[in-house]
Amino acid sequence: MTPLLRVEGLSKSYGTHPGCRDVNFTLWPGEVMGIVGESGSGKSTLLNCLAGHLAPDTGKVIFDTRERGPRDTVTMRESERRWLARTDWAFVHQNPRDGLRMAVSAGGNVGERLMAVGARHYGDIRAQAEDWLGRVEIDAGRMDERPRAFSGGMQQRLQIARNLVTGPRLIFMDEPTGGLDVSVQARLLDLLRGLVRRLGLSAVIVTHDLAVVRLLADRLMVMKDGHVVEEGLTDQVLDDPQHPYTQLLVSSVLQV
Repeated sequence: MTPLLRVEGLSKSYGTHPGCRDVNFTLWPGEVMGIVGESGSGKSTLLNCLAGHLAPDTGKVIFDTRERGPRDTVTMRESERRWLARTDWAFVHQNPRDGLRMAVSAGGNVGERLMAVGARHYGDIRAQAEDWLGRVEIDAGRMDERPRAFSGGMQQRLQIARNLVTGPRLIFMDEPTGGLDVSVQARLLDLLRGLVRRLGLSAVIVTHDLAVVRLLADRLMVMKDGHVVEEGLTDQVLDDPQHPYTQLLVSSVLQV
């Protein structure tokens, strides 16, 4: 089996301040990788380098494209990366307003993603949008409402529908449950877990919440000061942490 994503020696600095340093990992089809660490640990920098939002200083991000097989996305033309972002990749922002068109209806937000990959038949676009709103538990009767009329949890579910409607193979998620009430977080996590498993999606998820990665991630990387200090199966890392920093993270959660 060919890896879906292979990261080799990825580094990014901001002047003298390290973002991420010499990160290496492989992501397989259908696998979810969690990345945890405190604020400033480098996890968001890493995610944005993987998704093409930031240019790394060094390293490779090799993605198994549908048409041409494994390719280094760092050296791709910008137009090729944009096409991947519309088709094979999806990015779920912590703040759904960053991933939605707030002046466009809920159905229009989903439909726009379809139109970006060539869909033109209005009836088919609307039917697919309605189907995906149902999958993320948004009533079809609210299809023509704008996202600003939705709660934060509903906006996040709408962002997920917008991202998944084109059938991407890899989803990048940046603190997808951040800022939501606990009960809303629980519903959203249950929804995400169901979608990832049913659709066989691969994902890279960044979070500071260990409960999120325990529920969603197959494997886990722990970052500190830009470095990956521990990596392994999620339950193994969380139940038997080896690095002192991981031990501190886990114990701080247990004491809350």
